[in-house]
Amino acid sequence: MGGSIFGKLFTISTFGESHGKGIGVIIDGCPAGITIDEQFIQSELQRRRPGQSAIVTQRKENDEVQILSGVFEGLATGSPMAMIIPNDDQRSGDYSHIKDAFRPSHADYTFEVKYGHRDYRGGGRSSARETAARVAAGAVAKLFLKHYGIIINAWVSQVGPIGMPYPPLSINYDLIETNDVRCPDLKLAEEMIQLIKQVRKDGDTIGGSVTCNVIGVPAGLGEPVFDKLHAELGKAILSINACKGFEYGSGFGGITMRGSVHNDPFYFNENGNISTTTNYSGGIQGGISNGMNIYFRAAFKPVATIIPEQDSVDKFGNETKITGKGRHDPCVVPRAVPIVESMTALVLADFILRNKAIKL
Repeated sequence: MGGSIFGKLFTISTFGESHGKGIGVIIDGCPAGITIDEQFIQSELQRRRPGQSAIVTQRKENDEVQILSGVFEGLATGSPMAMIIPNDDQRSGDYSHIKDAFRPSHADYTFEVKYGHRDYRGGGRSSARETAARVAAGAVAKLFLKHYGIIINAWVSQVGPIGMPYPPLSINYDLIETNDVRCPDLKLAEEMIQLIKQVRKDGDTIGGSVTCNVIGVPAGLGEPVFDKLHAELGKAILSINACKGFEYGSGFGGITMRGSVHNDPFYFNENGNISTTTNYSGGIQGGISNGMNIYFRAAFKPVATIIPEQDSVDKFGNETKITGKGRHDPCVVPRAVPIVESMTALVLADFILRNKAIKL
């Protein structure tokens, strides 16, 4: 099975299944001498873990990471860093009813067609459980990015019809982690929470969006043709389970604007550095960062597992009915926030290593 490796110089390779013994990742390319704060890595995993509130899946996983290699006396050695996160709360029996059937909008059918053999327990390799490994790796990437003063903040900007403006206006990042839905607008956050609770009560699911803002990215990251910075960010974010859309800068909103408004005029700021008076480019021009904040938004679909009965078929050619069982998120976006941040960090760490002009 291909497609489990991400990055060119700062690379990760994830492994494991939802109902296997654990989830893990191998990081290669992390420079020696970087401080590896295990408590920080664990805190990032706690932001993603299931069972953290009443509006997410109630699967109980401690997500306690174990670093097996690549760290000595608290510093990265430069050798491959292996981390594993044991699975503690599998209920594989919850999935026995779909052993031979295909759940609508899941990866069951496509896995069966491509591989001819699949782990049906919780989706196996296609489960969002795999993203725990990404968050662990992303935490290491964040520790690396601290050397450059790069700060990544993501938040829930929409659940169903309830949403914040895009592009983002003034955001109080300190408020993101003060509520279960991770929205910095506390009034909207409460409305989002109530909506998610009602959706869960109905046995249904709902989608939403996550917005991300990156501060401190130096100018010059990215390549002008196939390895554009925004293209790699798009690939990274769209690789997250349930992500259906990605827009950066003005995004689709730029369609309605004229160039005379959309262009970002240059000027010299108070430090004598080149800056722009607006930022419709989202911090990236010609595929290369220009030193302004990078911002984007990602859309996430409603979770495919629902309680109401649905029509489907099985691999033997029979029509059947599917009823959702097991534990699932009624809305993925609260737990997607740290995953979006992690994938963003991995892209930026990789591009910093690719850029020979930038050194520690």
